[in-house]
Amino acid sequence: MGDLQNDGAWFEPKRFGYGAGRPIAWQGWAFMLCQISIIIGGTVWLAGHTVAILTWALIFALAPMPLYAAKTRGGWKWRWGDRD
Repeated sequence: MGDLQNDGAWFEPKRFGYGAGRPIAWQGWAFMLCQISIIIGGTVWLAGHTVAILTWALIFALAPMPLYAAKTRGGWKWRWGDRD
């Protein structure tokens, strides 16, 4: 079980493709929920301003990607299932 490794990872890698998978540590869950809350809160706050909502969502969706990459077990690379 990958959750038992103490390597500081917050997310498991995706099995297929590129990027982070599901959170495997409480820090990953907290970070992801905070990010979602910020995006939703901003869209509610900016209601009626379509361009501002799009800008807000893009900034807060893309800005934390380096942290997601740094905290993913094994980093981000293309994966082909079992042929890691």
